[in-house]
Amino acid sequence: MTEAAVAALSTPRSAVQLNASVKRETRRATLRAVGNSLLTFVLTLVAVGVIWVGALWAFNVTPYVGKGPVDVYNFLFTVPAAEANRTQMFSQLWVTIGHSAVGFFAGLVVAVIVAAIFQLSKGAEHALMPLAMLLRSVPLVAMAPVIILIFGRDFSTVAVIGGIVVLFPALVNIAFGLKSASPQMNDLIAVYGGSSWTALRKVALPSALPSLLAAVRISVPGAITGALLAEWLAVGGGIGGAVGGYTAAAQFSALWTAVVLVTVTALVLYNVVQLLEAVVLTRMGMSDRA
Repeated sequence: MTEAAVAALSTPRSAVQLNASVKRETRRATLRAVGNSLLTFVLTLVAVGVIWVGALWAFNVTPYVGKGPVDVYNFLFTVPAAEANRTQMFSQLWVTIGHSAVGFFAGLVVAVIVAAIFQLSKGAEHALMPLAMLLRSVPLVAMAPVIILIFGRDFSTVAVIGGIVVLFPALVNIAFGLKSASPQMNDLIAVYGGSSWTALRKVALPSALPSLLAAVRISVPGAITGALLAEWLAVGGGIGGAVGGYTAAAQFSALWTAVVLVTVTALVLYNVVQLLEAVVLTRMGMSDRA
């Protein structure tokens, strides 16, 4: 049998073995990413609990005002009114989560569109980016009366306030990611007669995937913050609209429970997105750019 025949017979088998080896390594890398994300989540919860208890002890907060983990657990599960407390708290939490989703998608969609415009037009970037940074420097509390005057105290105000909180960090991340594409790839698109739009779709957007996923991750707590601000300043309802009443009525157990529920929700959602980000980037061979 000639060497050419031997090579022809062995090549498919080698390719199959290589493919199987790549799949095994991808599975191992994915499992490592999942394990690291879960470990980080657990350690974060432990750290938050230690800081919480330690701060109450260090500042000698009176038990009447400062509530610890046991007090929150009792408020939700052991006191006679626990069922009513859970119903009230979780119904308010779901309202806040709904408002957060509105601000999250509004801000993220606008950030992607604006970043794409910046990528397609340097003139638009030079004209609009300073304006965006100027708006970012204005405290949202100061802008809230104008926003409420324009949009009223309804659903659109939630989208605007939440979207503003999400927009600017996401815009910076996504715009940076779109610029990370290889110049050689852009040159190749131009050589074959491709337009700037083609370069954006074929090169810039795939290269920006790590930055896009990072923008999604950091937008989750921002969206919750925006929802709380909108509820507190404008529309009421949810956790943001309730905490003022809890403070005025000296319902400190309810107040601390509301804060804990929002904090845990933000941590859970952040780590879920981080886990998905790690899995996607690992399977695409881009984990080194996370």
